[in-house]
Amino acid sequence: MNSTTALAIIGAVIVATTAFGLFGVRKIRMSPQQFIVGGRSFGAVFLWLLMAGEVYTSFTFLGAAGWAYGKGAPAFYIICYLTLGCAIGIFVLPFVWRVAQRHNLLTNADYFATCYQSRLLGFLTAAVGVVFLIPYITLQLTGIQILLRIAGYGSIDTTLAAGLAFALIVVFVLFGGLRGAAWASLVKDGLVLAAVMFAGIVLPTQFFGSPQNAIDQVLKLKPNWMTLVPGAGEFGTIWFVSTILLTGCGAFMWPHSIAAAYSAKSEESLRRNLAGLPFYQIMLLLMYFAGFSALILKPGLKGQEVDQSFMIVVQEHYSASVLGIIAGAGCLAALIPAATQILAAASLISKNILSVGVVRTGEGGQTLLTRCLIVGVALLAFGLWVFQKSTLVGLLLIAYSGITQLFPGVLFSLMRRRPSALSVSFGIVVGIGLLIVFAVKGVTVLGGLNVGFVALLANTAVVLLFWRVGPRIEEDSPGAIAVGVATRQEI
Repeated sequence: MNSTTALAIIGAVIVATTAFGLFGVRKIRMSPQQFIVGGRSFGAVFLWLLMAGEVYTSFTFLGAAGWAYGKGAPAFYIICYLTLGCAIGIFVLPFVWRVAQRHNLLTNADYFATCYQSRLLGFLTAAVGVVFLIPYITLQLTGIQILLRIAGYGSIDTTLAAGLAFALIVVFVLFGGLRGAAWASLVKDGLVLAAVMFAGIVLPTQFFGSPQNAIDQVLKLKPNWMTLVPGAGEFGTIWFVSTILLTGCGAFMWPHSIAAAYSAKSEESLRRNLAGLPFYQIMLLLMYFAGFSALILKPGLKGQEVDQSFMIVVQEHYSASVLGIIAGAGCLAALIPAATQILAAASLISKNILSVGVVRTGEGGQTLLTRCLIVGVALLAFGLWVFQKSTLVGLLLIAYSGITQLFPGVLFSLMRRRPSALSVSFGIVVGIGLLIVFAVKGVTVLGGLNVGFVALLANTAVVLLFWRVGPRIEEDSPGAIAVGVATRQEI
C-alpha cells in the first residue's frame, strides 16, 4: 500500500509537469530555431528557470547529500565550482551569445566552426559534446532509479520503471523542445526547492533540534569530517582546488548550457542570470545538512548506497505521501535536465556531425532529423546505463573532465588574434587522449591533482605550443571582422 501511494504521487507529478510543459508550447511552430534554442527569445524569468533547471539535477538532489555522507569536507567543492563558473561565464557567455546572434548559430560546435573557420573543428567538438553528454544523461537515470527503488519499497522493477519515466520525457522533448523544458522547469524548480527545504531544514530540526546540532553530532562521531586532508593526499587540498578549477571552467561548456545561453533575448538577461545563479547554491547547503543528518541516523552505508542516504531516512521515518512528493521532485530534477541534454546531443549530431558531407537538409528536414536522433541518443544512453553503474559524483566528474577540454578553445576565441583551428584541435585530442590513458590505468589523481585538470593543463599547453601551426584567421578575414572586432569594441 505504501509503495502504491508513493509511486502514484511520483507518476502524477511527472505526467502533470510534462503536460504543463507541452501546454506552454502548444501554439509554437517548431522550426530549428524554436526547437533547439527557444527562438532566442527568453527573458529573465524563462532564462533563469532554464539555466537553473539545467544546473541543478539529480546530482544536486542526491549526489551532494551522498558525498556529505560518504566523504565529508571534499563534498564542499560542489558548492564552490558553480560560483566560479558563473564568474567566468559573465565574461565569456555574452560574447558567445553575440557571435551566435550574428551568425544564427544553434550549437556550441557551430561556435567553434565559426570562430575558427573550420567545419572539421566543429565536427570534433560536436563529437566530444555527444560522448561526454552520455554519462551526464546516465547520471540522471541513476538518480531516477535510486528514487524509484526507495519510493517503491523494493516492490518494483526499478530499471523498467526508470525506463518508462525516461520514455515519457523523450516524448516530451520530441514535441516541446527547449521552450517546453523551460516551461516544465517552472514546476520542477518549485517542487525541488520545497523538497530541499524539507530535507535540509525539517529533517535535521526534527531529529537534532537544528541543522547546527546535526553538524555538532557529526563532529562528535567523526571529528575531522569537516576538514580537508592537507597536501596531495586522496581528496586533499590540492585535489579540492584543482577539481574546483576544472569544473568551474567546464560549468558552461556543456552543449545544453550553450544552447540555453543562445536562447537569451539579450545580453543583459544573460548577465543578470549569471550574476544571480550562485544564490541557488543555498539549495546545495541544505542538501549537505540532509547528508550529515543521514550519517548519524543511518550510519554504515557503503558504495552506491551512499547516494541513497537521506532518501532512506525519509522512507523509514515519514509517510508514503511525503516520500512520494520528495521522490517526485527528485525525478523531475533528473528528467527535465535529461530532456535538454538529449536535445543538445541530437542537435550536435544532426547539425555538426551528419552535416559534414553526409546529410544536408532544409529547416523542416533538420527539425525532423533532430527528433529522430533524440530517440537514438536516448536509447544509447539507456542501454549504456543498464550495463554501466557508477556513483553520481563519479559519473559527473568523468563527464566534466571531458567537456572541459573545450574550454581553452572558447577562451582563446575571445582574442583578436586567435590560434589556428589545427592547434585547438591538437589540444582537445591530447586532453581527451590523456583522459583515456588515465581511465585505462585507473588513475584519478596525479600528484594530488584531479587528472581532468592535468589533461586541461596539457590541452592548453599544446594549443600554446602549436599556436601558429596550420592556417590562421587574419585580422581582415570575414571571421576576424565578425568575431574579432566584436571582442575589441564590445568586451
